[in-house]
Amino acid sequence: MATASEGERFDYPQLLDFVQQLFKKVGAGDELAAIVSRTLIEGDLLGHYTHGTNLVAGYIGSILDGHAKVDTSLFEQVTATGVSALFDGHYVLGPYCVDKAVTFAANAAAQQGIGIAVVRRSHHIGCLAAYLKPITDRGLLPLIYSSDPSVASVSAHGGIEPMFTPNPIAVGIPTQDAPLLIDVSMSTITNGFVGKSRNLGEKLPHPVLMSNQGQVTNDPEAFFTTPPGSILPLGGLEFGHKGFALGLMVEALTSGLGGHGRKDGPDAWGASVTVVAIDPKFFGGLDNFTEESSFLADKVLHSTPVDKQNPVRLPGASGLSKREGQLRDGVNLPGFVVAGLRKTAERLECAFPVNR
Repeated sequence: MATASEGERFDYPQLLDFVQQLFKKVGAGDELAAIVSRTLIEGDLLGHYTHGTNLVAGYIGSILDGHAKVDTSLFEQVTATGVSALFDGHYVLGPYCVDKAVTFAANAAAQQGIGIAVVRRSHHIGCLAAYLKPITDRGLLPLIYSSDPSVASVSAHGGIEPMFTPNPIAVGIPTQDAPLLIDVSMSTITNGFVGKSRNLGEKLPHPVLMSNQGQVTNDPEAFFTTPPGSILPLGGLEFGHKGFALGLMVEALTSGLGGHGRKDGPDAWGASVTVVAIDPKFFGGLDNFTEESSFLADKVLHSTPVDKQNPVRLPGASGLSKREGQLRDGVNLPGFVVAGLRKTAERLECAFPVNR
């Protein structure tokens, strides 16, 4: 994950308006531009710089080449009950598709205790963690699963060829204080991290790649061969059966439930997504839930650290701290993100915001 220590700071409202203008320049309406821009910047606020506004250029390029869609009338509700829905995104920009799925699932949960929405053929959806806090703020427990049936980069445990994507899972857990925000992939590392290491001419920190000859390595070049190498599933060579099993679960919960996946041979960047929302008040009660989650969080924070200079942390705590600071002091974007945004602004003849 890139750091923003060498970046530039931008006021949040100004950055949001700028990114919205970029998407409007390529035909997005007000609602779509607002949702996509807000979601991508939320990724930056939480420190997920590779999955924040760094994606703007790729999204706009995909719009201009005709793959990503900005016509929201294409977004289709295929089926719906009181607690479940299937949507077909028809490759409308992913943050819009997920936002609609989140809205359905959260509203269903508030009325029935649980809601589930599946989206097939969404365009790329950005950072999963970016969708969690608005749901936990409602006292709900969200779970988000995602895969891309057009991409294969992670091997099966014991296999060589890439089978599926890192297949991340995100979970938001309300507490009496800040929520716990979990966003983890079912692979040892992500595609983006491999690419970034290769571009920087660096080896990976650990041998987490499988070459096309079946050799485990930390050399990112082994991933870009013909035929390609692969990323080991979560757990690595020794315990990868666990990540592999969870990756298969995500495939079933996304493309499987959506009725569109690898069997259909899609060749375009996109996503299958499932959003589940649960309302604790229909079960043991919200107060009991947050008392329990807060009790456990406190126990974790007070556990004895292996390294006394590095206290035990809770998932999402660092991101939420970054978010608070950046909303106050300006969104700090790394140099490579700023460079990409400047190039896109020049391409679309759009004024670039003044940094702080």
